[in-house]
Amino acid sequence: MYLLGCDIGCSSVKVSIVDAETGLPVGSDFYPKEEAPILAERPGWAEQNPDDWWLYVKKAIQGALGKSGVKGDDIKAIGIAYQMHGLVVVDKNKVALRPSIIWCDSRAVIYGERAFHAIGEKRCLSHLLNSPGNFTVARLAWLKEYEPQTYNLIYKVMLPGDYIAMRMTGEIHTTIPGLSEGIAWDFQDNCLSEDLLRYFGISKDLVADVVPTFGLQGELLGSVATELGLKKGTPVTYRMGDQSNNALALNVLRPGEVAATARTSGVVYGVNSKLNYDVRSRVNVFAHVNHTAEHPRLGVLLCINGVGILNAWVKKTIARNGITYDQLNDLAASVPIGSEGLSILPFGNGAERMLENKQVDCSIFGLNFNIHHAAHIARAAQEGIVFAFKYGMDIMSEMGIDIEVIRAAHSSMFLSPILREALAGVTGTYIELYDTNGAIGAAKGAGIGAGIYASFEEAFSSLKKIAEIEPDGLKADKYCGAYEVWKERLEKIL
Repeated sequence: MYLLGCDIGCSSVKVSIVDAETGLPVGSDFYPKEEAPILAERPGWAEQNPDDWWLYVKKAIQGALGKSGVKGDDIKAIGIAYQMHGLVVVDKNKVALRPSIIWCDSRAVIYGERAFHAIGEKRCLSHLLNSPGNFTVARLAWLKEYEPQTYNLIYKVMLPGDYIAMRMTGEIHTTIPGLSEGIAWDFQDNCLSEDLLRYFGISKDLVADVVPTFGLQGELLGSVATELGLKKGTPVTYRMGDQSNNALALNVLRPGEVAATARTSGVVYGVNSKLNYDVRSRVNVFAHVNHTAEHPRLGVLLCINGVGILNAWVKKTIARNGITYDQLNDLAASVPIGSEGLSILPFGNGAERMLENKQVDCSIFGLNFNIHHAAHIARAAQEGIVFAFKYGMDIMSEMGIDIEVIRAAHSSMFLSPILREALAGVTGTYIELYDTNGAIGAAKGAGIGAGIYASFEEAFSSLKKIAEIEPDGLKADKYCGAYEVWKERLEKIL
């Protein structure tokens, strides 16, 4: 008996097949093999074609089945994780009307800001736990103004995971966490936000019906099952935005627990049990996977847009041709902590929520042509990423979240010794690394939703810690000193 998880990222779709009895993955694949394209027709824009995601899903599922040797008939449930906040609009024939406006697009900032002030900052924060910001509903408001012909054809508005589930099952649904990530859920009244829809003049009819995060959300259509190599009627039993799902994969479910990722973007995600918010709305608060009105479980999400994308830019642009990421890490390690006075602000991938939706772009400070070379830039980029994490984690501390241990998957930029060492040093926290990923988390979420696992504890009993990084006192002092220099330079920009 096996479970299948899909993780719909902006760089690729990842699929894992998990043996439900052992809880261990037996086969994984991803597609495309190079980073998926992001369309950026104007500065600050970012779009992807939903039909491309569907192609990637098919290729990745077929690859995972082939590598695992598992027969499609033996897959008992499917789970979906997906890039958060994306806007997908379809017509009555369930055809996407335009490319999706994805998470790192910043065109709708002004719409969210107007709504925040018009509805009232106190009311928005107390009911939505966020400002409307640059999220899904604000993007729909942009579409309504600038592409009215498309807007008038919309049958339903969806998130990326809702779209993939629709392609699998033919049914259009969303979830309460999904609505909360679009900043459309009223936590006080426990319903769709009347305030926001009324302000933007958006009909409730455009919003998909709500299904539970865990539970039957539809069954594979016969034609789709044939395409995917699976069995007709296989249930889809879980869907969740990628950062909440990453926390699930790391068994981060209880107040005070924290998960982190460092992929294209970087995220620190802490669980809170109180309807709390940052008064300046610099971090986001969403319904977590196990949230209920009776027992609130809220994910407090700090996001830095330019993490892996900055490291990739350094690799492609600054380092020599053909260098691997391991070699890039070695290059960065060849210069001392603090990069001999060089600092990089890693904010070149759109407006940053942490910086109150300002788009400050990436900046390099202290560059000396007689001292600095590619190794300094490689190290300063990774240190700048870590210092951005630290800056945001201090905001989370102001909200009353005490971060003592950070859990992360042993993947992406957490493979970098410098990033791990610097993050432990500058924050004074232990970092625990686990052999898991979002697709495995989605597969186990499917097992919970299908009733194959009786509890979260049973689902994640096989999760094993593979490494722990503790702060090094002497190095920590150096990282903290470099952070103060970095922070002063950021605050001058701000």
